[in-house]
Parts: sequence; structure tokens; C-alpha cells
Amino acid sequence: MAHYPHPIIAREGWPFLGGSIALALLVSYAACWPWAIPFWLIALFVLQFFRDPAREVPGDAKSVLSPADGRIVAIQPVRDPWLDRDALKISVFMNVFNVHSNRSPVDGEVKQRWYSRGKFINADLDKASIENERNALHMRTADGQDITCVQVAGLIARRILCYVEAGAQLVRGQRYGFIRFGSRVDLYLPTTVRVKVTIGDKVRATSTILAELQ
Repeated sequence: MAHYPHPIIAREGWPFLGGSIALALLVSYAACWPWAIPFWLIALFVLQFFRDPAREVPGDAKSVLSPADGRIVAIQPVRDPWLDRDALKISVFMNVFNVHSNRSPVDGEVKQRWYSRGKFINADLDKASIENERNALHMRTADGQDITCVQVAGLIARRILCYVEAGAQLVRGQRYGFIRFGSRVDLYLPTTVRVKVTIGDKVRATSTILAELQ
């Protein structure tokens, strides 16, 4: 997949932004200005939700970058349900005010992709990782380390978008998907990684190094 150029506003948001601005203009024209204020506020919210800023890529090939903007809600040893192995899970929760563009945490090849239907409970809860709708990518780095990156739908999010399939080559920070309106991303990493963040930290996709591969 070619790098998607960052036009400030994510392509997924163009229909929503265009519709909200058209509605606000219609109300402004058909009614007095105060009636249109709520509709312009909605258009402003849509504008900020679908922003898609370019980011500098820090670190090196050993650096595991955050795949999403948000807050760290889990760092724990678990059993990776996709690869059936012991792993360290780091979870990033995105609220409606975060950038929702998802980006590759490592340089590597997509070995497999899984999609699972599920519920839409609050993505801030840990059980969302196994009960909610989700899309998982198994990625393998050049030195043979396996990473599982899972997009998880949330209470409001009802649309997971993923633009890569098995065989795709991704580089750190490359845009590969989008989740609309609040959600989370889970990373299942080798147990040997050195973690660089703590619970509660606010992180930014691409810009924040979550861990270092050993």
C-alpha cells in the first residue's frame, strides 16, 4: 500500500464534513443565525475528529510506535489470542477528541489478518479486547519478531476500516486504517520488550515510542 498523503483531514471524514457544513449553511440561509450555531458546532466537531496530521517518525527499527492517539489503559502479560503465545499487551484507548487514524507500530510484513464480529461495549474496559468487534493484524519484523496489532470498536464506534491484507509491507508510522468515534488499539508484543510508557500516559500515533524490541 502506498503511503497515504496527509491532507490534514482524513479521507474517511470528507462525506461527514461536507454533509455537516452543507446542513449548517442551509440552516444559516433558511433561519436566523442563532438557530444555525448548533449546526456549526457539529461541523466543527466533525472537523476536529477527522483531522489526520503528518507525524515525524522517531527511534529506529527496534522502536515500537504507538498505533493510535489516546491514553494507555493496559500494560499486562497475557496470552495472545491470535497467535496463541505468551505476550505483553499494551492498550491505547481513543476518545472522541483523539485522532482516529491508525498507523503501523513497526516495520514489517503483514502475515495474516483476522476480523471478528462482536459487541460494542465501552472500549475503556479491558473485556472489550475479547468481546467487541475487532480487526487484528499479525506483523513480522525483518529480524523475525511477531507483533499483533488489534483495532477494537467501542461504545460509539461502529466502523473499523483496515486497508491492508496479508503480504503487505508496512513501515513505522504508515497509515493502515481508521476507527470512527471512540475505540482502542491493542498491541501484543514479545515478552522481552522494554516498555517505555506507563498506565495513564497520553500517547500520539507514530510520535510516541511504546516499547523497544530486544
